Amino acid sequence: MAGKPLRILACGDVEGKFDMLFNRVQAVQKKSGEFDLLLCVGNFFGSIPETEWEEYRTSAKKAPIPTYVLGANNPETVHYFPDVNGCELAENITYLGRKGIFSGTSGLQIAYLSGTESLSEPAPAYSFSSKDVSELKISLLSTPKFKGVDILLTSPWPRGVGNFGNKPGEMDTQRCGSVLISNLATSLKPRYHFAALEKTYYERLPYRNHVVLQENAQHVSRFIALANVGNTSKKKYLYAFSILPMRSMDPAELVKQPQDVTENPYQKSGKEAHKPKMISGAEEEPACQFFFDLSKQHGKKRPSDGKGGQHSQLKQPKKIHQPTGPCWFCLSSPDVEKHLVVSIGTHCYLALAKGGLSNDHVLILPIGHYQSVVELSSEAMEEIDKYKSALKKFFRSKGKRYVLFERNYRSQHLQLQVIPVPLNCCATEDIKESFILQAQEQEIELLEIPEHSDIKQIAQPGTPYFYVELDTGEKLFHRIKKKFPLQFGREVLASEAILNVPGRADWQQCTASREEAEAAAKAFREDFQPFDFSELQ
Repeated sequence: MAGKPLRILACGDVEGKFDMLFNRVQAVQKKSGEFDLLLCVGNFFGSIPETEWEEYRTSAKKAPIPTYVLGANNPETVHYFPDVNGCELAENITYLGRKGIFSGTSGLQIAYLSGTESLSEPAPAYSFSSKDVSELKISLLSTPKFKGVDILLTSPWPRGVGNFGNKPGEMDTQRCGSVLISNLATSLKPRYHFAALEKTYYERLPYRNHVVLQENAQHVSRFIALANVGNTSKKKYLYAFSILPMRSMDPAELVKQPQDVTENPYQKSGKEAHKPKMISGAEEEPACQFFFDLSKQHGKKRPSDGKGGQHSQLKQPKKIHQPTGPCWFCLSSPDVEKHLVVSIGTHCYLALAKGGLSNDHVLILPIGHYQSVVELSSEAMEEIDKYKSALKKFFRSKGKRYVLFERNYRSQHLQLQVIPVPLNCCATEDIKESFILQAQEQEIELLEIPEHSDIKQIAQPGTPYFYVELDTGEKLFHRIKKKFPLQFGREVLASEAILNVPGRADWQQCTASREEAEAAAKAFREDFQPFDFSELQ
C-alpha cells in the first residue's frame, strides 16, 4: 500500500549564506506547509567570515528542518568536515559523508558523492576518484532486484547531460561536468539527480533509462542543476518537490513515460559504465563508508566497498561496551533482577518494569552494555524492532496501544520503556498532544521527527536526549542540553489525560514485593508466549 509522499527541498551552493537560505526555507514552509528534508549540493561553506556559521555551530541558531549536506569541493573548506564518514555539523545540519546511501524508514533511497573529480589516486579529501565511483556502484548494483535510486546528490554536473535534451543556456555540457558522474548516473538510474557549482539553474527534460523496443520500460530520470543562494541574477537555487519512494509505488505507475521524455544523454557512457571493474583487496581504502541506512534493516550499515558485511566488520571491528560501574540491566550482571525477565532473544531481552505504570509495563533492553539506541549494533536494533512488532500485536490483542520512550540522560544502560494504553482510554493524537503540552509547560522543546527519519540521523553517540515513539510511527525528540526531569515520560503517561494514575509517576513509590513481581512476570510470560519470536528461534 502506497504511503504518504515525502516533501523535500533541494538547494544549490549555499556558500556560507546560511541566514538567507534558512529564512527562505521558513518563508516557503509558511506559504506551502512543512517539508521533511533539505538537501544541499555544491559548496555549503564559502569564503565569507565564519561569524554566521558560528551561531549555528554553537546552537545560537538552528536550521528549521533536518538539513543534509555534501562535503568539501576545495581544500579551503575541508576543515569544516571533521569526519569523512559523515557527522553532525550543527543542530539539524548533518554532513552525509564522502559517499554512500541514505535510506529512510519510508524506503526513500538517496545516493550521494561528495567533492569534485580527481585524476589521481588516492583522491584528496575534497575529491572523488574512479575507485570511489566504482565502489558506490558495485554496492548498489549487487542489491537483489535493484531498479535504481530515488535521488542522487553530487556537486559537479554529469558530462554530456544536455545530449538529446533542452540546452542549459550558454553552458557547454560537453565540456563541463564529470564523466565519472555520467557513468554513476547511468548505473544508479536516479529518479532525481541534483547538482550545482556552475551558478546557474537548469532543469533538463526527463530521460529514459531503457532502450525502446529492446528493453522493458523503466522509470525516467530528471536532472536539476541549482544556482547559488542569493545570486544577483535571481536564478533558482531552491527546488521543492514531492516524492513517493520507489519501493512503495505501483510498478505500472513508476514506469509511466511523460510526453516530453528524451533518450538517455549518457548512452556512450552507459556502455563504459557496465564494464566490470575489478578492485583488489590491496587497493581498499579505510575511509569508504555508508552513513545512514534506515530501511528494513533499521540502522544496519551497508559496506561501500561492495565486498559484503563480513569484510566490513574486519575493517571496522565493533567496540566492546563496558559499564563504568555495577549495571542493573546487563543480563550477565549479578545486580540484574532476573525474576522480572519475561523473554530473552539473541541480542536483547524483555523484562517487566520495576514499579511499572501498569502490570504490563515492560522494558526492551540490550543484553550487552549499550547506553542508547544511537550506539546499538545493527543486530541488536533488528531484534529490538522484532520485540516492538511483537508487543504491538500482543497489546492490540488486549485492546491496547503502546507508547515507547527512551531517556538517554543520567542512565548508563539503554532502557526502552513500553507502556500500553487502553484503546478506549484515549487516541494516539491525545497522547501526542499531552506530551507536547506538558513539555511546553516545563519549557522543554519537544520536536516531531519526520516519520521516515530515524533517531540515529539526529543524535550522535553520547548526545543526551529524550525520545517518544507512538504506535502510529510518529516520533517526538528533545535534545537535552542542561537539566531534564527524570520522570517526565512517566508523569505524562500517568496524568489524568492518559492513564489517570498520577500516584505512579515515580517508580520508587510503587514497587511491589518480590513475590508479587515474580507472579506478574510469570503471568505476562505465559500471556506473551504466542507472540514471542524468541520462542521460535
